[in-house]
Amino acid sequence: MTHTATPSPNRFSVTAGGAAELTIDLAALQSNWSYIKGKLEGGCECAAVVKANAYGLGAAEVGRALYEAGARVFFVALPEEGIELRAELPQVEIYVLNGLFHGREKLYHDFDLKPVLGSLDEAAEWSSFAQSLHKELPAALQFDTGMHRLGMSADDASTLHGSAHLLKGIKVDLVMSHLACADTPQVSLNEEQLSSFMEVCAKFPGIRKSLSNSAGIFLGSEYHFDMVRPGIALYGGNPVPGEHNPMRPVVYVQAEIIGLRHVPKGKSVGYGASRVAQRNSRIATINAGYADGLHRRVGSSDIAPDGARVFIGGHFAPLFGRVSMDMIAVDVTDIPKEHLSRGAPVEIMGAHVSVDDLANFAQTIPYELLCSLGARYTRRYKR
Repeated sequence: MTHTATPSPNRFSVTAGGAAELTIDLAALQSNWSYIKGKLEGGCECAAVVKANAYGLGAAEVGRALYEAGARVFFVALPEEGIELRAELPQVEIYVLNGLFHGREKLYHDFDLKPVLGSLDEAAEWSSFAQSLHKELPAALQFDTGMHRLGMSADDASTLHGSAHLLKGIKVDLVMSHLACADTPQVSLNEEQLSSFMEVCAKFPGIRKSLSNSAGIFLGSEYHFDMVRPGIALYGGNPVPGEHNPMRPVVYVQAEIIGLRHVPKGKSVGYGASRVAQRNSRIATINAGYADGLHRRVGSSDIAPDGARVFIGGHFAPLFGRVSMDMIAVDVTDIPKEHLSRGAPVEIMGAHVSVDDLANFAQTIPYELLCSLGARYTRRYKR
């Protein structure tokens, strides 16, 4: 079953216009969550990271699908994201990874959002607010074990351990940290962070612990603790770079051929005349560009001829020239003519061109690529 996302009220309702299609396979998403859950031992919980509008894919639809699969704990980055998710999932736990924003304590309380407290100052503010309400309010404590971005220090952990009044009014229900290099298993920092986290955990007995992101889950069960926090793996990204991707593709971007032309040998294609045909060529123009999240780096030039590829009629076709705002050109000289016509489908991302493949060509990471998919796609949610 497939449904098209409802357009915003201030736009014309167009079922199928000239935009490329972005399809999110919710069944594959659920399968990925279940696969990760199946790797966990005992009562280890599999949460879900749905920050940044579920990595650009739609937090409401993604959240509901993950809830149906069994997820009961969700992580967002901002309280606004938590509020939107709360409207869809009134019963779940929602943690705000970026912590407690100063002066917004009431917002967290009103929508039952749990701040991930990353400093003694945040803890003091949440404690003061809780005491003003004569309530005990939930929160997570985050400790920096080597990433040096957010989180309290080991000394702060000792301070909290020896001064219970600093957490007065706070019901700490999760102690967590974040791995910096989980996608590079051979880096020693992983084991160093694990050791540091275990030392912190010893000061907070009886409280849930969480360390692993998507890649961290695949480092081994010693990294799992009581809860794991997959993100990119849920959306089909490879949590074990360099190895076979165990996750199912979730995101499919399909465009179409909007023009075909013969380009003689020696003639250039696209802005800057950056790519010159080395043979008499057939070039297809496709209706997607950098406004749709196709980074300019995935294009090609005579200096850097190895651009990304698309998939047409069972064949790969390389990008030819620069990525424009609304279009790309691809070399279809070697593709049989029966697959080439105006309106013929073109896979930009999906079963044959993975999000990791496209990210590699863009010299970026799949997280950034998914988050940058443009707003003008016709979005479809498939089950």
